[in-house]
Amino acid sequence: MSQDDADLDSIPISALNHYAYCPRRCALIHLEQTYDENIYTLRGRHLHERTDQPEASGWEDGVRVERALPLWSKQLGLIGKADVVEFHDNIPYPVEYKSGPNRQFDNDDLQLCAQALCLEEMTGRPVPHGAIYHHSSRKRREVELTPELRSQVVQAIHAIRMMLASKQLPPPVNDRRCTHCSLRESCMPEVIETGRRAATVVRALFSTINT
Repeated sequence: MSQDDADLDSIPISALNHYAYCPRRCALIHLEQTYDENIYTLRGRHLHERTDQPEASGWEDGVRVERALPLWSKQLGLIGKADVVEFHDNIPYPVEYKSGPNRQFDNDDLQLCAQALCLEEMTGRPVPHGAIYHHSSRKRREVELTPELRSQVVQAIHAIRMMLASKQLPPPVNDRRCTHCSLRESCMPEVIETGRRAATVVRALFSTINT
């Protein structure tokens, strides 16, 4: 396989975040190339534009800091970019920046762990921990990159590859995750869920009539 073919087969690390949050959202973005903005995505994009400045890399308080560091894993077929990677005694410590105040779901942890797996392959050094920096609260939350979390990353990569290969949109979740999702209008979770329930009622009705 050529390098170009390998690059085409690579999954963006961000896709793992999207998939862990909602498989349908991941498919809309990475399968149908659908992406809409709302206040939350705009805040996140603005934060990353301020954070992802490679020229700002250097030494801070005796710690080497790399910003907007390209990441990849040939073994897992991942490609992406880390907001910040600190090197403590040459041990990589990824820091993912998020605009929200705290964690609501585990998708951010999965994204961080995927970054760590790339860094381990790239540097040959173990990455046992990383952190999520929540901009709204100005607090870091350290994440232990456990074997269970690493296994979830591998499982998510496999699920995403299967989804992309099938070219099928997963059904909408239609729960509280939809409330602030920028793709709500494109996804139409309420409409699809209503149609599904109506179809179920019709099938049940005809089944009753035919018995």
